[in-house]
Amino acid sequence: MFQVFTGSWALFVGMFMLMVGNGLQGTLLGLRGEAEGFSTFELSIVMSAYFLGFLFSSRYTPELIRRVGHVRVFAALGSMISAVLVAYPVLIEPWAWTIGRVIIGFCFCGVYITAESWLNDASSNENRGKALSLYMITQMAGIVFAQWIVSQGDISGYVLFIIPSILVSLAFAPVLLSVRPMPAFASTKPMKLRDLIKASPLACFGMFMLGGVFSAQFGMSAVYGSRVGLTVSEISLFISAIYIAALILQYPIGWLSDRMDRRALIVWISLIGAAGSMIAFLVPGYYVLIVISGAIVGGMSNPLYALLIAYANDYLEKEDMAAASGGLLFINGVGAIAGPLTVGFIMDSIGDNGFWLFTAVLMASVGFYGIYRATQRSREHLETESVTVPYAPVSAASTPVAAELAQEMYIEEVELEEEATQT
Repeated sequence: MFQVFTGSWALFVGMFMLMVGNGLQGTLLGLRGEAEGFSTFELSIVMSAYFLGFLFSSRYTPELIRRVGHVRVFAALGSMISAVLVAYPVLIEPWAWTIGRVIIGFCFCGVYITAESWLNDASSNENRGKALSLYMITQMAGIVFAQWIVSQGDISGYVLFIIPSILVSLAFAPVLLSVRPMPAFASTKPMKLRDLIKASPLACFGMFMLGGVFSAQFGMSAVYGSRVGLTVSEISLFISAIYIAALILQYPIGWLSDRMDRRALIVWISLIGAAGSMIAFLVPGYYVLIVISGAIVGGMSNPLYALLIAYANDYLEKEDMAAASGGLLFINGVGAIAGPLTVGFIMDSIGDNGFWLFTAVLMASVGFYGIYRATQRSREHLETESVTVPYAPVSAASTPVAAELAQEMYIEEVELEEEATQT
């Protein structure tokens, strides 16, 4: 992995700074919005707007790259991100922040697509898995470090908004000044959602529900923390626990995924996540339990994202895997748009602890639907007629490009296993 980093250090350093900037603006807007007296409904709209922009960008940025090239797209989107970040404290209005979040979501997704294209081009068959893992670690580390920065500053001032703007601007320097040539860009032909749902109803349903869970974690965690009276430092630690647990548990769950019935693992992980969420819901007011619940939900939901992709691939031909990954990310994005709006409505209706009830219901729904699917389709044919594809870590913040990178690794490993069984 050290060799992978030294070979593409500029990309990883730049991505780390980008994720710090993105992690800062997500938490900071929730805290500042609370301080400015925004309602839960207004903040939920603001938070949903990011995922709307992200979803549109995943569709249109590839076309922009094909028209004007990676460098121009990278630079243009980066400039817009920096501008929006410094505009937030100038225009403290829900409508202005909503527009800004749509732009930010669109631009960050576009930047990720561009960076992930470089990562794909820089990876070889031998190090593709390590590159993907290091990329995910970099993403998580950036978000966690952002929470520490938030805890050290004053949310009522301008400095915390200027810092992510500076970091995002600096993030492009090592990448754009790198001597590595621009990669060729080609997008996979999309798979019809009808065909994807028919191939794996559980993966599609799970991805939609996880979209709501992720958007609650990324967008509404700070709002929840402020509403229940946590300090900025406590909120930062709470959010950090979500992503640290996700990083730590990604690999053990991936190891289990390659050695047991994936549908059973999906059911268990989902129900454990739901139970973890219910801890803070049933016993409110204890900060330690809030952190524990956040860690359990984050540690279960994030690996579940990659697990659902691997599970769907078990029922697909190799040539359909990359297209299916794009469809699953689209379904996840639709769920993410609805997530903050729904959790905001629940928090207004039954109280701040509705945040935990929301995540518990979504995680439990995945688990119970997995049990139902077990009565509808047997997995015995996977043991006799096909090779179960390997699990690969994919972050929920990734774009279809990173998912396709994972699919390439899946396909290569499947082909190696097929060759081994034939010989």
